[in-house]
Amino acid sequence: MSDRTGLAVAGEVCLPTYPVWERALKQVVVAGEHRPPYHLDLSALTFIDVAGVTDLAVAAQGLADGQRLVLEGPPPAMTRLLELFWPDLSAIEVSTP
Repeated sequence: MSDRTGLAVAGEVCLPTYPVWERALKQVVVAGEHRPPYHLDLSALTFIDVAGVTDLAVAAQGLADGQRLVLEGPPPAMTRLLELFWPDLSAIEVSTP
């Protein structure tokens, strides 16, 4: 992402892609320490399972106070899972087009 600090995610987050997703989230937490907010462009994400959303929530919980992740164009199922299981997670902001 050339215009802001962040990462674009495409495809699926599921069992075969967990190692890549987890490494990316670790980098997000480290980068977020220095340049908040950190943007995740999820507009090309076609599928994410509950474990993938859980990894995202855990990463967000690991951010320092005042830091946040901005989710741009997340799949509706992802947004719903975040609302159901982590309704008070203030480190995540959902931005829809």
